[in-house]
Amino acid sequence: MSNAYDVIIIGSGPGGYVTAIRAAQLGLKTAIVEREHLGGICLNWGCIPTKALLRSAEILDHANHAKAYGLTLNGTMTADVKDVVARSRGVSARLNGGVAFLMKKNKIDVIWGEAKLSKPGEVVVGKMTKPVVEPQNPVPKGVLGEGTYTAKHIIVATGARPRALPGIEPDGKLIWTYFEAMKPDFMPKSLVVMGSGAIGIEFASFYRSMGVDVTVVELMANIMPVEDVEISTFARKQLEKRGLKIITEARLSKVEKGANSITAHVETKDGKVQTITADRLISAVGVQGNIENLGLETLGVKTDRGCIVIDGYGKTNVPGLYAIGDVAGPPMLAHKAEHEGVICIEKIAGVPGVHPMDKGKIPGCTYCNPQVASVGLTEAKAKEQGRDIRVGRYSFAANGKAIALGEDQGMIKTIFDKKTGELLGAHMVGAEVTELIQGFVVAMNLETTEEELMHTIFPHPTLSEMMKESVLDAYGRVLNA
Repeated sequence: MSNAYDVIIIGSGPGGYVTAIRAAQLGLKTAIVEREHLGGICLNWGCIPTKALLRSAEILDHANHAKAYGLTLNGTMTADVKDVVARSRGVSARLNGGVAFLMKKNKIDVIWGEAKLSKPGEVVVGKMTKPVVEPQNPVPKGVLGEGTYTAKHIIVATGARPRALPGIEPDGKLIWTYFEAMKPDFMPKSLVVMGSGAIGIEFASFYRSMGVDVTVVELMANIMPVEDVEISTFARKQLEKRGLKIITEARLSKVEKGANSITAHVETKDGKVQTITADRLISAVGVQGNIENLGLETLGVKTDRGCIVIDGYGKTNVPGLYAIGDVAGPPMLAHKAEHEGVICIEKIAGVPGVHPMDKGKIPGCTYCNPQVASVGLTEAKAKEQGRDIRVGRYSFAANGKAIALGEDQGMIKTIFDKKTGELLGAHMVGAEVTELIQGFVVAMNLETTEEELMHTIFPHPTLSEMMKESVLDAYGRVLNA
């Protein structure tokens, strides 16, 4: 078997394996190098298994409020942490096997090992230094591994890892990253979560549903700082109603470790310090690109703040070398990585009509309870840009389907350009909004105006009706409020 390819992709996360499939579809001889497990962080330690955990939490929440639905449960509903984790890992394992099937189906060679760029157009693959995480999906024996491989085009898709703050480095026991938080061997009674981005809030929500006393510490003035302030404020109130303790405009100045607990020193903006003792601390202060030990320095690849610098098509400053996904910078989202990879490989293959990704139209989703989803400009950003805007709002409390579901706490907010009717942004908080946001994403990509949205027929009774009502509200035409 020849070691020469048209395209070699380093990393098999969502960006990497989707790019490999598209490359194969375009007739390019393709290989993918993976050092640990197919599917990358998202499938094995991020997007998918966390949603499995949160689904268990959601069912537990519903069961604990069964009386509100006219139902009576005999006995107490409890969570078995081992079974909850086992289900989550099983979901990941199933999808891990699915990626392996897709590689085989599309005739993509999988090269197992650590990749290093030795010179332009060449990848040296060494031994796997990290163990396979899931024993039910071990690396097949007798497959491609150590050796030197060549390709005209090499795409780096090595993803990212948890960021660590000096003095509060995760140790795998008392201070957790999402790796340990996803596979706890016991359920702590108390927990401090440092950071309120998507990762921090999702774990805070999950552990609170499991009955844990959770305190979230956030440096910024609002939780989920990238979200519209009105939405994050609403979400905070709902999370606090569920029993979460949230401290904003504060930082962890020091963490003391005990035998089986931590004491967090939390300094607020006025300089006061309070201490919180808890069983464990989750560090969720963001992620950083995996750019080390790839040979980037040898090739003179330009990086910035821990990420590889690229143009709109994934090209680096080194001919024949590209980067996509988290390692190429924010937003660090699986769906961004996938689309970025497709753009990159289609440009390489000469597909007509390829254009750079519009990062302003990438949706963001946080799967806490209540869910949060958004796309486009926040109200504050729109005003910063000097836009003359119209803002519409609609409450879940006025929607028949939400009331019937027992999920009447939430809102949908839309932002339009007053002169053109362009949809600038959409922001949601409440049940299933992560499934609703795509409607506004499609609308923005089609450059839909407010008039077209108003004349779109939404089915009744559905949560989606609130999307139209929010649009109507922006123009003083709301019907059901």
